[in-house]
Amino acid sequence: MSILKFIFSKTFLIQIVIAIVLVVILVFGAMAWLDSTTNHDQRIEVPDLSRLSIDIVDKKLEEMNLRKVIQDSANYNPDYPQYSVIEQVPEAGKFVKENRKIYIKLNPSGYPKLDIPQFERITRRQVESKLLSLGFKIGDVTFKPDFAENVVLELRYKGKALKAGDKVKKTGVIDMVLGDGTRNYNSAE
Repeated sequence: MSILKFIFSKTFLIQIVIAIVLVVILVFGAMAWLDSTTNHDQRIEVPDLSRLSIDIVDKKLEEMNLRKVIQDSANYNPDYPQYSVIEQVPEAGKFVKENRKIYIKLNPSGYPKLDIPQFERITRRQVESKLLSLGFKIGDVTFKPDFAENVVLELRYKGKALKAGDKVKKTGVIDMVLGDGTRNYNSAE
């Protein structure tokens, strides 16, 4: 039997029609199943959770059949209450389906504590720029007799001497003690 005869045979044509009908039934069945399981026309507006405590967020999201996922705490923002929501994804006003995860970031209890960088016998300008870039503030600058002028001899926080590696709260005010350059190098201890 030649291929051409087989293609135009009654058996082959019946099988093609059966295959096409099965494909159409499968496609329509899959579309109907997707419509019912994906809640195609359902839309829930995401509420504004900013400035709310975690307890209130839990209640609000539970009522709306949404879930929360807490992401790592963000940087402290003094304009928001402690442990309140400062960022959310998706944003308020967006539409989502039920049981959707809402990712939130909470405001920590305060600024983090940061390590004091190496500072001894380094110029004022270098130490000042390091401290400012870390988020500290520069307080009083005093001078002490030393042969090196404008070299940092010590740092102080709330009157207490600091050493490299000590932890101080970000935005803390650091006082600097510098050499005044009046001492002769030979008379140094």
